[in-house]
Amino acid sequence: MAADTFTPITLTLTPAKPAASAGPVTAVLLLNLGGPDSLDAVEPFLYNLFRDPDVIDYPVGQWVRNRIAAAIARKRAPIVQDYYRLIGGKSPILDYTKAQARLLEQALKPHGVYTCLIGMRYWHPLIDTAVNTALGIAAKRCIVLPLFPHYSLATTGSAFTEVKRLLRQRAARRMDVRFIDDWHDHPAYIAALADRIRAGLATIAPPHERVHLVFSAHGLPEKLIRRGDPYQRQIEETVRLTVKSLGYDDARVHLCYQSRVGPLKWIGPSTEELMKELAGRGVRAVLVVPVSFVSDHLETLYEIDILYKNMAKGLGITEWHRAPSLNEAPLFIEALKTIVLEAVQHK
Repeated sequence: MAADTFTPITLTLTPAKPAASAGPVTAVLLLNLGGPDSLDAVEPFLYNLFRDPDVIDYPVGQWVRNRIAAAIARKRAPIVQDYYRLIGGKSPILDYTKAQARLLEQALKPHGVYTCLIGMRYWHPLIDTAVNTALGIAAKRCIVLPLFPHYSLATTGSAFTEVKRLLRQRAARRMDVRFIDDWHDHPAYIAALADRIRAGLATIAPPHERVHLVFSAHGLPEKLIRRGDPYQRQIEETVRLTVKSLGYDDARVHLCYQSRVGPLKWIGPSTEELMKELAGRGVRAVLVVPVSFVSDHLETLYEIDILYKNMAKGLGITEWHRAPSLNEAPLFIEALKTIVLEAVQHK
């Protein structure tokens, strides 16, 4: 199938403008990766992902890059479709992001006129749609908030590049655009994450002294970290601050990385490697904390809840639990509100 088949169609949705008396509008652009909304969407979603030079840096031109991405997407799609079948046939990430946007907009109401927009990097609604909407409502200010607490060139960096390209293309000089690079150590985010861990622990029969906390983050190739990508350092800081707020025993806290793809060496230990190590040490009870994800999607619902759970059982880890994701948790919405308001007030 030719690469041109996967060129996404962008639909521009422009809501009605607020009344003039309501005051200037602040658009909050929530950025995320996106996910396939059907099994048929898996292959084009993967194509969009693998053709991004910030994700996989092939030393070739864009035309060749597109051909390589199309071949990889075609090969992997049947495998990935099987994963999505196990979690309902699609990614729930858009549904959760819509709920987060709605709740955040409600939380911001007492503070002015805010419109929360969703821009996905690799599937609909695309960033293009959100930028066009922000310009269509003549927003005075736009707060660009990535739903990635930790900065990486492959996530936040790629999404920012797309936003900036679109703003330049549309000559959007009158709008005050503010980018939030990361919020990995924000006290409100740490409090929300700690709350989810407490909720997870509350579902486990005592004594909790036997339970090890396993923070699992999405992995990255080591070469990105060597180039100065701060992602791993920020993940480690999030874990340190969260554990400190919980007062949990450091000896029962671990960090690992999941979702490796391709032949490159990735940062570690991998989640699989850590499971084997813990099982070898006689650990039998684990609470997994999805630390780099703010909503449930394939990495939590399939990888952690199905794939790794089955692996753990085979290794002798008899209690495999997962802390609930942030999703629509009130403390998480409060954290997002605080982060947005601080960006608005920043001079």
